[in-house]
Amino acid sequence: MLGGGQLGRMFTSAAQSMGYRVVVLDPDQNSPAGIIADQHICASYTDEQALKQMAEQCAAITTEFENIPASTLAFLEQRTVVHPSSTALAKTQNRNVEKRFINSLGIATVPFASIHSQEDLIAATHSVQFPAILKVATFGYDGKGQIVCENLDAALQAFEALGQKECVLEQRIQLDREISVVLARSENGEVYNFPVAENVHVNGILHSTRVPATVSSAQQQTAIEMADKIAAGLNYVGTMAVEFFVDQSGNIIANEIAPRPHNSGHYTLDACHSSQFEQQVRMLCGLASGDTSLITPVVMINLLGDVWGSSQPNWQAALQLPNVKLHLYGKKEARVGRKMGHINVLDDAAESALNQASQVFEALKAD
Repeated sequence: MLGGGQLGRMFTSAAQSMGYRVVVLDPDQNSPAGIIADQHICASYTDEQALKQMAEQCAAITTEFENIPASTLAFLEQRTVVHPSSTALAKTQNRNVEKRFINSLGIATVPFASIHSQEDLIAATHSVQFPAILKVATFGYDGKGQIVCENLDAALQAFEALGQKECVLEQRIQLDREISVVLARSENGEVYNFPVAENVHVNGILHSTRVPATVSSAQQQTAIEMADKIAAGLNYVGTMAVEFFVDQSGNIIANEIAPRPHNSGHYTLDACHSSQFEQQVRMLCGLASGDTSLITPVVMINLLGDVWGSSQPNWQAALQLPNVKLHLYGKKEARVGRKMGHINVLDDAAESALNQASQVFEALKAD
């Protein structure tokens, strides 16, 4: 596993429970995945000696986040099995490249323009209406590196604030809701979809996910077909997610690709027969797919460092309830905006699960 964060940790746990030994490469000696792995190679993602060591020891290698250099995967591909491929990863690391790729498949995105200069911003006013969002093209996540712009002057100031790095200007739409599709795709192109998730973001970070989603079955099927088409276009192998906007006219619009398990798929740990991480192991190792069907309605809520405040959260608020599942990531330090864990609330109905999840979340914050 390239990457030692919480996604790597949950993959490592799934792989070990299935009998595999896991080597994690991550530069942080206290990485959540590294501390539970069978072996932790503490090195940078461009350290060729470390990568050679990893390739020699591993029958197959995967990643937990998309910002690992594609050149690192290309280096490893010469030596062992690597999924996702370097070419698939490269198409998802730059927002401009990603959106053009999605459009090339005949799938809609919001109107956007690639921005490399102030002149590009001025020219973009012919194709993108304000208000809009200016985002850095690379290394942006969880709302980082993006600024809402009400007009051209604001966009020019935002471009300066973002260091005049390559950006994408995205038109804001009349948003009804956000959904995502998590899927697993095998080496022979078979695709296994998890149920469509409905997501709520706060300050650019996913706050909650509910399943089943409240969008129509036709809209869910459209999103699934789009996600499957994107996976096929990438010749993707492994677990991945596609985030979608649903506008107020009911149109499904592709937002972002995550070439890895996704935060909005954490509900699968408790509410599906097989989790997204088990599926990642299965696809990487050439095994048959697990059962991705839903066992029970569920609501997942992220636990950020904000919940800690000046002390530990009130864990009894979650642990005393038999239908609330607590997952903590083993991170040493709680910081504002940092993902520290999540809860899954299981119920016979998603609406009641949502109500209880909200109550538990508020109770966790009580000192």
